[in-house]
Amino acid sequence: MLSAMVDETDGAQPHSKGISFLLWLACFMGFAGIHRFYLGRPVSGFLYLITFGIFGFGQFIDLFLLPGMVNEENQRQAALRALAEKRALHGGGYPALPPAGGMPAPAPRPAMPEDIRVKLLNAAAKNNGMLSVTQGVMATGKTFEEVEEMLDSMVHSGYVDVTNDPQSGVVVYNFGQLAT
Repeated sequence: MLSAMVDETDGAQPHSKGISFLLWLACFMGFAGIHRFYLGRPVSGFLYLITFGIFGFGQFIDLFLLPGMVNEENQRQAALRALAEKRALHGGGYPALPPAGGMPAPAPRPAMPEDIRVKLLNAAAKNNGMLSVTQGVMATGKTFEEVEEMLDSMVHSGYVDVTNDPQSGVVVYNFGQLAT
């Protein structure tokens, strides 16, 4: 029995549903909300403690929410452990908490020289405000990747729209202010 509890609460699952339910039962001894302290929610735990689990209603609702609360806290702890491991492997440099959505923010792209933008604008002006990546490569002498990166940054900034050529289906960047 004890070995099963040890296995359940090893590094992979630090918070146990069984212990959470036992702490939930402390409300019958006048200590409502103790399970919330255990699950990393000290503010609501203190609120439950001084209001007897929001007059018993919150405590009763938590009886049904408890498994999800345990899983949520275990996932949060696992994410923090993974972040600590990344920091240890890479010598720091990672943010303290992952940004919303769980994905790291993309690294900023290096700025490209302003003369490439001017060459792209001139090429678009010659093509009635429309420019494909291939036309941009021909106008600037840069690689397809560099031109596409520059055009995408212009789209992201709101200067350019993206569409498809109705006849060929090629991706075309539309410089609306240059169209005549």
